[in-house]
Amino acid sequence: MKTFTYTITEPVGIHARPAGLLVKEIKKYQSAVTIIKGEKSVNALKLMALMGMGIKCGDSVTVQLEGADEDAAATALEEFFKTNL
Repeated sequence: MKTFTYTITEPVGIHARPAGLLVKEIKKYQSAVTIIKGEKSVNALKLMALMGMGIKCGDSVTVQLEGADEDAAATALEEFFKTNL
């Protein structure tokens, strides 16, 4: 299992467009990806659940990856977060 924490810098947080891009990026990998904010956690492939977390600019989230390609997925998703979120 791999995890990393990221603080959202996107001014409007994780809304429809970046959430959709994130789901599209995650689908490239076999690993299960979970986004955790405080006490809440969601399967990152569930677009509506992800948007429903209300993640705003300045919020820190933990991204948890588990699966066969978790190393490659973690590296790619960290870069995705830095570039898009």
